[in-house]
Amino acid sequence: MNKICILVTGGMGFIGSTVVKKLLNLNFKVINVDKITYAANKQRIKEFDLYKNHHFYKIDILNQKKLNFIFKKYKPNIVLNLAAESHVDNSINNPNNFINTNILGTFNLLKETQKLHQNNHKIKFVQISTDEVYGDSVKKTYGSKENDTYKPSSPYSASKASSDHLVRAWSRTYGIKYNITCSANNFGPYQNDEKLIPVIIKNAIKKKLIPIYGNGLQQRNWIYVEDNAEAIIKVALKGKLNSTYNIGTNNDHTNKFIVNEICKILHKDFSLNKNIFKLVKSVDDRPGHDQKYKINYNKIKNELNWKPKFSFKKSMTQTINWYYKRFNGN
Repeated sequence: MNKICILVTGGMGFIGSTVVKKLLNLNFKVINVDKITYAANKQRIKEFDLYKNHHFYKIDILNQKKLNFIFKKYKPNIVLNLAAESHVDNSINNPNNFINTNILGTFNLLKETQKLHQNNHKIKFVQISTDEVYGDSVKKTYGSKENDTYKPSSPYSASKASSDHLVRAWSRTYGIKYNITCSANNFGPYQNDEKLIPVIIKNAIKKKLIPIYGNGLQQRNWIYVEDNAEAIIKVALKGKLNSTYNIGTNNDHTNKFIVNEICKILHKDFSLNKNIFKLVKSVDDRPGHDQKYKINYNKIKNELNWKPKFSFKKSMTQTINWYYKRFNGN
């Protein structure tokens, strides 16, 4: 077993569980902390329990006492904070959970990290953030860069921006070592059904209306979750201390394109009737909806020699295949 101990918060979530699986296969000692919300991948708990280097605790990061127990017992060398409320629509309708988990939860983790640091324990805090903290990049030809000003538009992105600021402040004031990763829009198996791509697939299969905000021309940068997990681990192990890395791809697509692409694959490769294209319906746009997220990820390419491995079309087909089996009960 690798001597490095890694604490992963939110390790049963979409991105978190992918990171945990990769760390376990790399033989790291992984302490997996998750409060198991509706978005958790409960089916992966049994899978992870097959690994002797995996230790799972059902803990809410708002519970300082239980966090203190974990930090004292395991003394992690790296903290990967993937615990977060992440669905933008939910943050608009009920921002309380986002403020609590994303800001106060990060604050609790930083306090425990600080205690170990002050006892001369070697520890690094890795904050997993989002490209949404930069705000709308419609006027940025080359995309948002790591040193750009934060301009969050939603309660979700504001809560993530706030937690990023806390991490940097704890480094400047208390001397903890950190990295921050700002990732593009993730997709892949095990993502919660409320997200855009699972909604499109499920509704097409069930012959239900496929909702698309406004004109559907909002553009996002898309990354396969396996690529993102690999990049996060690379930053955690080799990232330049006290710096931020954008994690993205060259896959900049509109929501309208994503819907059409999924319907094309379902029609061609899964024999769904072409009438699924007629299921697409424009709905009222999201309040404060950013038109475009585009990030510049040259830094991670140049400094850490990382670039995405998976092609958009192939990984999207794999994703659709996973959900097709799920939604058809296979």
